[in-house]
Amino acid sequence: MSSYIERLQNRTDGRETRRRVLTLSDDDAAEVLGTLSSDTSRRVYRSLFDAPATPSELAARHDLSIQNVHYHLSNLDEAGLVTTVDTVYSEKGQEMTVYGPASDPLVLVGEEDRASSIDRSLRDVVTGLGGLAAASLLVQWGAERLARGGTGAAAEPAGLGPVTGEPVGTLSWLVFGVLEPGLVFFVACLVLAAVAVRFRA
Repeated sequence: MSSYIERLQNRTDGRETRRRVLTLSDDDAAEVLGTLSSDTSRRVYRSLFDAPATPSELAARHDLSIQNVHYHLSNLDEAGLVTTVDTVYSEKGQEMTVYGPASDPLVLVGEEDRASSIDRSLRDVVTGLGGLAAASLLVQWGAERLARGGTGAAAEPAGLGPVTGEPVGTLSWLVFGVLEPGLVFFVACLVLAAVAVRFRA
């Protein structure tokens, strides 16, 4: 079954993590803030987090000219905010560059001494989420095997029996129709982690 946990795992595995931590004393921070001071640049940059896009797609999204989009993309690229993520071809065979965010998350820190610790924290969070998603996938797989009872038949939600009309697969219905074990495990671990962090604070 294509579950939320599987989609989360695929997203975690399929995307390279590119975090960026800047301090106010960095020259790069001044360039980033200067670039994002433009409302149009911010709109273009923000929309790339929704979905990577070509300049023509961005022009259509924001009702801008291609020249204007290229201008803002150039500024965003010079500030290290966007990068090329793919190349596609139009119906006429013209090569088009697909742009996306160069870093996610982008964090601005006031104190330089805190930058390294925040960077480590972000790395730990991303690593932890990836491991938790993998563990949740294993929980889901184990629950499915338990529901099948080792017969090799796919676990399905309850239905009506072909003759008696009685519900069949009650355990499967309870496990997969009401609760998704992997997702429950994932959410429970997040809650426990949040409680632990709160008590440590």
